[in-house]
Amino acid sequence: MDKGERNVPRLLKEFDFEVERGKIAEFAIATGAQDIDLFMSKEAANKAGYPDVPVPLTFGIVPEMWKGLDFEDIIAELNLTLTRVLHGSQSYTYHKPIFAGDHLFGKTFLVGEKQRKGLSIYSFETVFFNDKEELLLECKSVVIERGEGR
Repeated sequence: MDKGERNVPRLLKEFDFEVERGKIAEFAIATGAQDIDLFMSKEAANKAGYPDVPVPLTFGIVPEMWKGLDFEDIIAELNLTLTRVLHGSQSYTYHKPIFAGDHLFGKTFLVGEKQRKGLSIYSFETVFFNDKEELLLECKSVVIERGEGR
C-alpha cells in the first residue's frame, strides 16, 4: 500500500498477555527500579499495601515486546526502510494498577501519520484492558522514517 493511501486509526494487532512475577522482577532489575523489594516478592508487596506484586511504571513495553506488534512487523506493514527508521518517543498512562497474575488484552493501532521536513512520522497506541473490559493502560509511541539524504 502506498504511504499516502493509509486510513488511521487502524487496528494493527490484538493480543493477550499474562503478567508474571518473574517478568516483573526481571524488568525491575533491568531498569534499576527504586524499592526493588516491592517488585521481587508478593510478601513485600502485601506489606506495602498491594494485593500482589505491582508492575513498574514503564512495564507496558514488556507485553508489547513479547506479544504485540514487533519492530519488523511495523517495518513491513508500513513499507519502511529499516536503515532510516528511528524510535521517536514512548509514553505510558495508567488508568488502573496492574499486578502479577493479571491477564491483559491488548490492541495496537496506527493512530497518526504525517510528513514533516523530509520525515515520515507514525504514531501508535496500544491499549490494555482486563477481563472485565476495564481500560488499564495506554502506551503511545512514535516511529520516524528519515527521508533519503537525512
